[in-house]
Amino acid sequence: MVGGNVEFNSEKVDGADKSNTTFAIVPSAGYFISENFALGTGIGYQSAKAFTANTGNSFKTQAVVINPFARYYANITEQFKFFGQLSVPMSFGNTKTSTDNGDNYYKTNNNNSVGVALSPGFAFFPTKKFGIEFAVNGISYNDNRLENADGDKVSGNKNFNIGANFFAPKIGVQFYF
Repeated sequence: MVGGNVEFNSEKVDGADKSNTTFAIVPSAGYFISENFALGTGIGYQSAKAFTANTGNSFKTQAVVINPFARYYANITEQFKFFGQLSVPMSFGNTKTSTDNGDNYYKTNNNNSVGVALSPGFAFFPTKKFGIEFAVNGISYNDNRLENADGDKVSGNKNFNIGANFFAPKIGVQFYF
């Protein structure tokens, strides 16, 4: 199977000169090792820019994303399937800072994140080779590490989340060969 996701978000904060933006593209590929069980990975890129209101400070974050996964499908009907996906999302990147409203960035931090996530979803198959997916975040754990430009640990956090937000689903497409 081949697919992936693309994300774009733009938000204008009152008092900021420019909009905050987020962009990510993570193509993925998987191989069915049995009829309903696939293993695969996604490899992509994410970028974000944030502007602080009234200070002129801005931050640019860029990262490489790697997301190996295992996915199991359970048939509901021929065209509808439930799936559960276990993944190990990782990102490795850096943050650059500017004090003059988005010009002359300099590297300030390295960002590394490793986690594990279990996500449920439904796939609709209008044809046997094409699926439209609706998934939600289920249970996840992330270990985030922030290092200064010299590689020394500055801070970090560990997050554990449980629960699905059905008002913010992930929508995607997959092609099956």
